[in-house]
Amino acid sequence: MKKSKWNNDNKRKLRNKREVMPWEKFYPKGVTNDLAYPQNTMVGYLLDSVSRHPELVALEFYGSTYTYRELYERIRAAAASLKSQGVKCDDKVAMCMPNTPQALILFYAINMVGAIALIIHPLSGESEIERFLNESGVKFLLTLDLTYEKIHNIADKTPLEKIVVASAGDGLKNIKKFIYRFRKIGKTPKIELTDNIMTWNEFINYGYGYDGEIVHLRDKDDPAVILYSGGTSGDPKGIVLSNYNFNSLALSCHKMIEQSGEGESILAILPIFHGFGLGVCIHTTLGCGMRVVLVPQFNPKEFGKLISKYKVSIVCAVPTLFESLTKTKLSKKSLEYLKCAISGGDFMPSDLKNRVDKYFHDHGSSAEVRIGYGLTEASAAICVTPTGKYKEGSIGIPFPGTRVKIVKFTTHDEQSIGKMGELCISGPTVMMGYLNNLEETIQSLQTHEDGRVWLHTGDAASMDADGFIYFKQRIKRMIVSNGFNLYPSYIETVINSHPLVFTSTVIGIPDPKKMQVAKAYIVLNDGVKPTKEIEKSIKEHCQKNLAKYSLPSEYEFRSSLPKTLVGKVAYTKLEDGEKEVEEEKQLSKKDLKKLKKLEEQAKKILDKIAKIKK
Repeated sequence: MKKSKWNNDNKRKLRNKREVMPWEKFYPKGVTNDLAYPQNTMVGYLLDSVSRHPELVALEFYGSTYTYRELYERIRAAAASLKSQGVKCDDKVAMCMPNTPQALILFYAINMVGAIALIIHPLSGESEIERFLNESGVKFLLTLDLTYEKIHNIADKTPLEKIVVASAGDGLKNIKKFIYRFRKIGKTPKIELTDNIMTWNEFINYGYGYDGEIVHLRDKDDPAVILYSGGTSGDPKGIVLSNYNFNSLALSCHKMIEQSGEGESILAILPIFHGFGLGVCIHTTLGCGMRVVLVPQFNPKEFGKLISKYKVSIVCAVPTLFESLTKTKLSKKSLEYLKCAISGGDFMPSDLKNRVDKYFHDHGSSAEVRIGYGLTEASAAICVTPTGKYKEGSIGIPFPGTRVKIVKFTTHDEQSIGKMGELCISGPTVMMGYLNNLEETIQSLQTHEDGRVWLHTGDAASMDADGFIYFKQRIKRMIVSNGFNLYPSYIETVINSHPLVFTSTVIGIPDPKKMQVAKAYIVLNDGVKPTKEIEKSIKEHCQKNLAKYSLPSEYEFRSSLPKTLVGKVAYTKLEDGEKEVEEEKQLSKKDLKKLKKLEEQAKKILDKIAKIKK
């Protein structure tokens, strides 16, 4: 027994001893792997920032600005209004909003009263919104006037009791509020206001008469936010994240992005209903005293102009937006204020990174794209390339406090250095689980033999000796063809490097001999129409740059590709389309067989009739 006790004590000491990771040497000066993460709520983390610099500008929205003090006062007023409307601790409050001041104010107000924010994409379909509200039991919702009609149509089929309708003009202080419109979302409908359907201003007014307790202190591990996954590989799932998840993400991002801090600014073009947008562009930056320039409706053609106009020092975007930036005409010094650029949400090929870096330098910026990786299940970001330490094909090194390992597929066994396997993550940003989906939660969050809970990402990757991670492919997207593993993202990178190709997506389609083969869907550059000569040129380009076994067997040109609500290519829709085509082919084969049998039967009958006549 004494020996066993000694062994247990010794193991405990070893566990508590700080483990130095190989990637720590690439961290910014003074940053170690064992950060002291905030133990408070999200609004508490923001309040620390407010107390440090109350008069700095926190938000800018079409010329209107809010200092940190003003922002906090509005959050507190909205929290009082929530309490006056009966919102209690652990209630779920939904927001169906783009990037506007009202959305951010209510987001933190929800956290202040101890409720849970459920964030819905404003362009979600009615049936999706209905499912999200019923799944979570939401009774209170904030929506934009331009999306109200969808809410109105499904409200009676949900637990909804009260709806607040906001207008973009509510957040503007000058004449621009009269000309601002969300043209792509729709027209402003006529809204019949009742005691349970109120405008944003009416909602805020209700709080002024409330004299009860406003702040409900929650534990760091209590649920705070529910975000829905993009649905690229199935139906969107509700991802439950805690105060600790978001605060850990914010502190890690702040330490890894040296340019973040007081006096700096960020262009918040990524939407708040996306983990990257909410966690990195909003919570991280507000937590360290930056100015957040809110952009509610983004046009890729205006990307460069917005960076120049607002003199922002940091931008976070997905690869396709950075690619659109390189096609924008700007003056030589238009990006001189830009210090840092982070690419996430999807993998950025090295040739695109080189083009973007050159574009920055040609327009007065010393910034270089730093490639990151994350997923909503880990609060949106878990690694990023260190400043000036890019390795081709890498998505960077893990954030402080985040452990990453590569395991052999379908096992917990760690893969050798440089070998491909499934990427697994353990750390303070890993989700609590999926909303009302225990089966998926158990499948994704697995306790390994080291006693840690690891998030199985479903992504194929490898890691080198320095701890740099190399993303390969979503495991579900791997194509097994005649025994070979084909990686659509790599084939897409090759196709996209053709000068006439704007973008592409590759999926696997059935093949009678090889089980599966690759098929490429291609969108050409603006003004370029598909021809046999262009298809031949792309095929020759692929033959030159791809192994023979990974060459697409089919090339189909499209004017556009289906997208999820967060802007990623919905490759499952393409796969579903191919399944329908295959089913039609199979039906056609069955019909042909039936027809052949009928013809044979008819011939026999005719032969008998002929014999009788004779």
